[in-house]
Amino acid sequence: MSFTDVIKKSVLENFSAADMSATAISVILIETFIIAAYIFVVYRYVTRTTFYNKGFAVSMSIISVITAGIILAMQSNLVISLGMVGALSIVRFRTAIKEPMDLLFLFWSIGTGIVVGAGLFAMGVIMAAFVTIGIVILDMVPMMTSPELLIVKVEGSEAEKRTMTIVDKYADKKKVDSKSVTAYATTLIIEVKTKDGSAMVDEIAAVDGVTTATLMKHDGEVKC
Repeated sequence: MSFTDVIKKSVLENFSAADMSATAISVILIETFIIAAYIFVVYRYVTRTTFYNKGFAVSMSIISVITAGIILAMQSNLVISLGMVGALSIVRFRTAIKEPMDLLFLFWSIGTGIVVGAGLFAMGVIMAAFVTIGIVILDMVPMMTSPELLIVKVEGSEAEKRTMTIVDKYADKKKVDSKSVTAYATTLIIEVKTKDGSAMVDEIAAVDGVTTATLMKHDGEVKC
């Protein structure tokens, strides 16, 4: 028997040994679904999306079961295994995921399907525990205060000087991002870091020559 025949026989025996009964397959898919349901619950409480997308949460969880089924199929038959590799290599998903946490949960769901589908249910449970602990711990780390955008429209240089004096009074840091001057008014866009933005805007709005004063906040991590 040649070396090629030995390798071929070994591969075929491994795939034939991977044949499982319907009961064994059902047990693995149920185990996968249990962890997927846990991921669904964690996503519901951790997500920071303004509008909770239940459809995405459901599909993300069921992806685990589908992935586990694909892994089981690839283990049972060499032809299916090669076919799956070819089919998955040409699949392209065009949906953009804007929230980084959504991407984390999506990879967690796929990883769970792969791990549990390979028969490593204990590893899937341990991975779920560590991912949850990691999310909770890192979420508790305080984020630096993000700068706010102050948009002021003034008429006359004197009003502009008084506005900047008030900004210096309240803001720990400031940076003028934009200054637009017309024949009738000047519009300033200033990045500020302040602890009492409401009082600052009220005082600026009371200055003679100030037409509008707006303070905009955001959740980003932009450094001033």
